[in-house]
Amino acid sequence: MVYYGQSWSQEVRVAPAIELSQEEEAELIRLAHSKATSVRLAERARIVLLAAQGLQNLQIAQELGIDRITAGRWRQRYIKSGLAGIERDLPRGAPPVKVDVAKLVELTTQSQPEAATHWSTRKMAAVLQVSPSTVMRHWQANGLKPHLVRGFKVSRDPKFVEKLEDIVGLYMSPPEHALVLCCDEKSQVQALDRTQPGLPMKKGRAQTMTHDYKRHGTTTLFAALNVLDGTVIGQCQQRHTHAEWLKFLRQIDRETPKGKTLHLIADNYATHKHAAVQAWLAKHPRFHMHFTPTSASWLNMVERFFRDITTERLRRGVFTSVGELEAAIKAYVAHHNTSPKPFIWTKSARDILQKVIRANSRLSGKQNGTLH
Repeated sequence: MVYYGQSWSQEVRVAPAIELSQEEEAELIRLAHSKATSVRLAERARIVLLAAQGLQNLQIAQELGIDRITAGRWRQRYIKSGLAGIERDLPRGAPPVKVDVAKLVELTTQSQPEAATHWSTRKMAAVLQVSPSTVMRHWQANGLKPHLVRGFKVSRDPKFVEKLEDIVGLYMSPPEHALVLCCDEKSQVQALDRTQPGLPMKKGRAQTMTHDYKRHGTTTLFAALNVLDGTVIGQCQQRHTHAEWLKFLRQIDRETPKGKTLHLIADNYATHKHAAVQAWLAKHPRFHMHFTPTSASWLNMVERFFRDITTERLRRGVFTSVGELEAAIKAYVAHHNTSPKPFIWTKSARDILQKVIRANSRLSGKQNGTLH
C-alpha cells in the first residue's frame, strides 16, 4: 500500500485486521477495566481492542506507551489463539535443552573420559552439549558422585564369622569382673618440622603452613583402649617387634587391677603371635587374646582413637625431634584420660554380617560381569 500526497517514498506494511464479535468485545472490555485483572492481561486486552478499531501497531504503541513489537506480538497471538492466546505468558529465554538422562547415567557409571579416571561436570557437559549445572543437577537426582571414591577391603578370613561374633560380643556384652582392651600399634608416626615458620590464624586469614617439611625420625605408638570407660594406656617405642609388644603387655599388666581378667583385642600381625609372646601369655593366664579377622581392622575400636589423635594433634603439629613428638603424644594421652568418653558400639554381629554378605554379592556379580 502506497500513501500518496505524503512525503513518504517507501511502502508501509499494514498489520492484519481484527474483527470482534459482540461477546468477544464485551469480554475484552471487561478485562481491560476490571480491577481483578492483572496489569499485563488488561494491557493485552487494550491492544486487541485498539487493533480491532483499525489502529496499526505503531499507533497502539504510542497510545499505550509500549513498543511496537509488543503490540504486534499480542495482536498475532489473539489472531492465532483468541482469548487464550493473551491469557498465557510467552515463554521466557531459550527453550530448555533436553538431556538424555539414561545416556548420562550410562556414561557416568560405565565409561571413563579420554585421558582421565573419572567424569567431571565440564567433561560430561562437553560430551552431551549441555551446561555443567545441568549435569550436576541430574547427578544429584540419580545419586551419582564420580568425584568421590571410597576405599574398602573385604575380609577373606575363613573364620570371619566366628571372630566377628566373638569381638562384637565383647563390645555389646562384656564379661563381668573383666576388662576389654582394644590394642594396636600406630607405626611410623613422623616427627615433621616445617621448612619455614607459618603465620597464625587471624580475622580474615587462615593459619598458614608450608607444603614441604623436614623429617626428624619416627616413633611407634602402642595403645590400649578400655572399652568400658574410654581410657587409654599408651607407650611410644622406636620399633614394633615382638620385644616392644611384650614391653607394652607388661605395662598393661602393671596399670590394670590385678584381680581383673583382661580380654585384649588385636589384629593378626605376626608380632602379636610370636613364640616369645605366647610363652609370656602362658605365664599370665589373666590375659586372653582375641584377634580380628584378616583385613578387618575396622573392628578394633582403638582405630577411632588413632584417628582422633591424628586429626587433633599430629597432622598439623610441628616437631623438631622424635623426643618432642613423643612428649606431645604422651601429653595428648594424659589429657584424653582426664575426661575420657567410651566409644559406643551399636551394630550387632548379624547386621555387620548381612552388610558383608551384600558387599561380597555385589563384588562377585561385578567380577562375573552380571552387575550393571
